[in-house]
Amino acid sequence: MSVIRHLVSSAIVVAACIALAHPALAWKAAEQVTTYPVSGRSGAELYQSIGENGPVIGGERRAIAHTTFKLTWRRDYRERADGSCVIAANVPRLIITYTLPKPREGLPQGVASSWKRFYDGLAAHERVHGQYIIDMVEAIEGVSVGLSASDDPGCHKVRAELQSHLKRLSDQQRARGREFDRVEMGEGGNVQGLVLELLKGP
Repeated sequence: MSVIRHLVSSAIVVAACIALAHPALAWKAAEQVTTYPVSGRSGAELYQSIGENGPVIGGERRAIAHTTFKLTWRRDYRERADGSCVIAANVPRLIITYTLPKPREGLPQGVASSWKRFYDGLAAHERVHGQYIIDMVEAIEGVSVGLSASDDPGCHKVRAELQSHLKRLSDQQRARGREFDRVEMGEGGNVQGLVLELLKGP
């Protein structure tokens, strides 16, 4: 069980993706999947390879899977005749990248079925993190469009005000992700079931 405890502390795993209702976006996030290779002919061998090759997420910690994003904005700052400044538009460009394990070679039939369940669980979990990122971007867009400051030639005040919102919303997104992982990866949580099922094999 030591290998389980080792990876549970750094893994990002499984959960059914939570269906959330969201209004239609004027923009759409680009989502892509990258993989890292793992080796093995059994669930235990594959899991050990994950521990050796998973993405590094801090220091020497490795994860089973990982979600990252790149976010840029096209902002329209408008100075008004009365000396104020307003953000008339703030259009995001968001690219979300999910990093997941992939066997280097074909697997025996029973192991392949176990691996598919494991992989699908990982992918579902990571897409929850992706949705949290989309939620953050929506919130930034909502708070920024129409944001204004009086007596603001050069739009310096409104830029500073926007930065304070960006930090707050980014902190909220990170806290939300950490809490999700805490529940998913806690004792008796989905992560142990997923890992144990892979180790048990067909």
